[in-house]
Amino acid sequence: MAATHRIAAGTVVAAVCVASLAGCGAGADGTGERERSREKAEPAPGPKSVVRLIGDGSTAYTGAQPHLPRPERLEPGEKPPQFVVFSWDGAGEDSQKLFSRFREVARKNDATMTYFLSGVYLLPEEKRDLYHPPRHSPGRSDIGFNDRQGIADTVQQLRLAWLEGNEIGTHFNGHFCGSGGGVGEWSVAEWKDEIRQAKRFVKTWKTNTGLKDAAPLPFDYDEELIGARTPCLEGQENFMEAARDLGFRYDTSGVNPQVWPKRKQGLWDLSLQLVPFPGHSFEQLAMDYNFMVNQSGTATQGDPAQHERWGDQMRDGLLQGFERAYRGNRAPLIIGNHFESWNGGTYMRAVEEVVETVCTKSEVRCVSFRQLVDWLDAQDPKTLAKLRTLDVGEAPQQGWKSFLSAAPAPAPKGAPGAPAKKKR
Repeated sequence: MAATHRIAAGTVVAAVCVASLAGCGAGADGTGERERSREKAEPAPGPKSVVRLIGDGSTAYTGAQPHLPRPERLEPGEKPPQFVVFSWDGAGEDSQKLFSRFREVARKNDATMTYFLSGVYLLPEEKRDLYHPPRHSPGRSDIGFNDRQGIADTVQQLRLAWLEGNEIGTHFNGHFCGSGGGVGEWSVAEWKDEIRQAKRFVKTWKTNTGLKDAAPLPFDYDEELIGARTPCLEGQENFMEAARDLGFRYDTSGVNPQVWPKRKQGLWDLSLQLVPFPGHSFEQLAMDYNFMVNQSGTATQGDPAQHERWGDQMRDGLLQGFERAYRGNRAPLIIGNHFESWNGGTYMRAVEEVVETVCTKSEVRCVSFRQLVDWLDAQDPKTLAKLRTLDVGEAPQQGWKSFLSAAPAPAPKGAPGAPAKKKR
């Protein structure tokens, strides 16, 4: 698929600001805990047998998404689970087949993930003029477009991913960064227009490709789309205002320390986090691109003799960040990636090893952002406020049972975590 191969050239130059920002960064008590494994969680019902096509049949309503556990409120004194979110910017399937590879990795390790789809990955090259990017001429995109086969392959992976319980978010369209019309300069109205276009390309891929007989995506994208990550982590403030007006529930476009999240402009701020950078005195953004820039610069294929060491460095940094949360404040760990074989694919190997190491551990839940915000919304706000008093890596001094001993307020009727309605 041409589109994902072109993303490297568009991102490497434009996102250096994020890398430099990252470069400037600086066995808990189990008493009273109640293990709640994903196998025991009450799953949402699977798709209905009746499929209701939407628009031209590119998408369809098929019922509630399968394999989503019901979120529950923490009980008094209960230690929170360790959430880990693996997310992917771009989310297209090309000849590298990294989308399908990590779907398999997730399935084998009891994980779900979030895939941030770029809308132009579902728009064929010959229809590029249908895209009217803010502050750029029609048909312009810094990551290119796609072809019919690439679109068919990507749609297949999106369909299967959603049916397996993964989330489909958005990475918008043209991936414009920096000055001269980059997303950091866009107004709220321009962000809303970009979001509407990203949705439209998902909802009209059959019309735009002529693949009329292909199976639809099994979800209503207007309902499915609840969060995003902006290109190069730019333009967050105006994007969040636009996203809130359009019904989004979270954003993951900033940089945070490893502490419990809070709301910002009405959305959950689930920004990428700073984690240890082995061999360095500063911390690093938990994203493959940023590790690469701080190892090989803007060269996506640096010294082959260093590839293995660079991948190990990313893997070990992520694992160190995981351990200090797991044994400390239990803040959700947020990790971002791209389907790219930068530096010989060493970062893909590193991510896979992290998934295999952490996702099968006791009390760990590797989830999508949607599942995380569902859980956060289910909690007593006072409990979350108490969790936010813990610093990076800080475990409660008297143990979790004492720290969260107060009984939480009951969840409002119909809210996530509220008792299920009794059947008559």
